[in-house]
Amino acid sequence: MNQALKLEHPVTFRWLLRFALPTIVSSIVMNIYSTVDGIFVARWVNTDGLSAINITLPMLFLTSALGVMFGSGGNALVAKKIGEGKHREAKEDFSLLVVVTFVFSIVMAVLCFLFLDPLCRFLGSDDALLPLCRAYMIPVLITIPFAIFGVVFQMSYITVGKANLGLIFSLLGGVLNMVLDWLFIAIFHWGIAGAAIATSIGYAVPSLIGVVWFCVKRDQVLCVVRPKWRLHTLLQSCSNGASEMVSGLAFSVIAILFNNILMDLSGSDGVASLTIIWYAQELFSGMFRGYITGISSVVSYNLGKGDKERLSRAFRISIQTIAVAGVVVVAVSYLAGGAVIGFFAKGNQHVYDVALHGFRIVAVSFILMAYNVFSSGWFTALNDGKTSAILSFCRTILFMVVPVLVLPQLFGVDGVWLSLSVGEGLSLLMTIYYFVKYRKVWTPEGKSVGQTELQ
Repeated sequence: MNQALKLEHPVTFRWLLRFALPTIVSSIVMNIYSTVDGIFVARWVNTDGLSAINITLPMLFLTSALGVMFGSGGNALVAKKIGEGKHREAKEDFSLLVVVTFVFSIVMAVLCFLFLDPLCRFLGSDDALLPLCRAYMIPVLITIPFAIFGVVFQMSYITVGKANLGLIFSLLGGVLNMVLDWLFIAIFHWGIAGAAIATSIGYAVPSLIGVVWFCVKRDQVLCVVRPKWRLHTLLQSCSNGASEMVSGLAFSVIAILFNNILMDLSGSDGVASLTIIWYAQELFSGMFRGYITGISSVVSYNLGKGDKERLSRAFRISIQTIAVAGVVVVAVSYLAGGAVIGFFAKGNQHVYDVALHGFRIVAVSFILMAYNVFSSGWFTALNDGKTSAILSFCRTILFMVVPVLVLPQLFGVDGVWLSLSVGEGLSLLMTIYYFVKYRKVWTPEGKSVGQTELQ
């Protein structure tokens, strides 16, 4: 079936879910990579290894953000051109983005290698943790191009109507990561380096398959052709996806700041506790990010066609879906938090107690986070990178940095956990403001935005 015909389907909850489910699962799988690493390292190495992984997480945040910037920003532009009937131009723009992404990722990996030790210290490593950080970082840096490509291709599968392929390839990478974690850490005893190698292979395999698939399958909406240099295409793509880049940079800054504050307040056990909470937060945020990523082609396509009726329905359904999902996530967090944390903190009661206490404080913010993540992706899909970037910057810098600098002075370690909830709450207020301000972009004249649309 032609992708345009698929995108013309009546907008319902079930139809949007079919679009979103593969990317939701894929996003969860991508976040499980580092989570599984953490479980195996915590059980077969020690909590210092877990702390070292957390110190390197900002690089993973940044890598993922770069992939989403090129993938989300670029595919929003490409899908819009498909909606406008500019199929040849869409292929050329897609191919240009593939080439630029490859070159950019190589340059990034080389620079990180050249300044590895200073980078690890900047991220929060002390002398004791530096060897562990280096052991984990080196294999991960080698696969930066694969990690970025994986995210770009995942979004491209959606645009060509093959979202299930992205899901299958992501699951393949996730299964490989888990199997190799067990083999390299539990059997071969390679320690934290084994975790990094397993993760690297898990990233590499789906990306290599994606390269081959888009080069060979030339009878579809998108494939690799001879690219045409269009500076405005790159600038528009980067602008569209700027929020994700801002978000990645900001979360990197936040992670560094949190690591250093907790190292001062609670030592490496505090950093290990934060690692566990990051895993949960990224897992849930990835789920909501996967949803908006999955429906972004629908949004961009209908924007290109000027169909506000379908855009309005997609928005209303999404708002209601996220409300239900957010409540479920918060409930599950409270009910199963202890069991989840036990996987990571086995044998270290202090880490378990600190992490569980912090997790219960942070869990209430997950439903707030859901809407904040959705809003950024929604405006990206609407080709409004400026608004998306503003929302991401305020959420991850302004509304997180100020609380984490102030609240720990008043409440100690609890202030670190409270700052996450406070930041998400302030961000939600801004999200609501921008939804109200720009609702005319997707709402037809005379239509209510509160009508129930779940069906």
